Amino acid sequence: MFRFLAMTMLCTLAFLAACGGNTPAPPAAPVESKTSAPAVPPEIQQVAESVLGADTDVLVFGDLAGTGRQQALLVNRLKTTPENTVPGILITRAVVVEKDGSAWKEVLRCDEHLRNPSGYLAATPLAAVGGWRLQYEQQPEKGLAMYFTPLQQPAGGYKETIGVRWNPKLKRYQSLDRNFQEFLGETPALETPTSRLSQ
Repeated sequence: MFRFLAMTMLCTLAFLAACGGNTPAPPAAPVESKTSAPAVPPEIQQVAESVLGADTDVLVFGDLAGTGRQQALLVNRLKTTPENTVPGILITRAVVVEKDGSAWKEVLRCDEHLRNPSGYLAATPLAAVGGWRLQYEQQPEKGLAMYFTPLQQPAGGYKETIGVRWNPKLKRYQSLDRNFQEFLGETPALETPTSRLSQ
């Protein structure tokens, strides 16, 4: 009987010690922290605010086109997400700026249309676009690739994704064909095509 009581008491003490006595908990395993985006340099933040205002986000910066020049992708995000919209970077405006000597200049603008300093990019809808969904990726061999999709179907047009990338031959951002392979040209002005009916 004594042996039974001793064993019961020993088991009870072991149980109590294991259940939360004053023994410290083992340290938690270190959690891998995600690499945070590098801080935006003050010069680029100042340029961003002067180009698009105080509500501007700098998405990415650096040698984006592989030209050796500093560039930055700046956006004004949409304030509210429209119903039935796929999540992503929803914007009203985007600009890519490039440092040229000591000055910064726009090399691509997306607002109601897509354009570069040479004109409106091919595949840009004729009707004004009020908001876009932006996706982008930095490709080591091709540089920054951006994909703009209108949030709403443009009047008289289609809701198609327009790919844009740096054209190293012409040294400017241009839109791409539907397969995102070949560069397309620009037009100096957007005009609604007119049809002539024979009389």
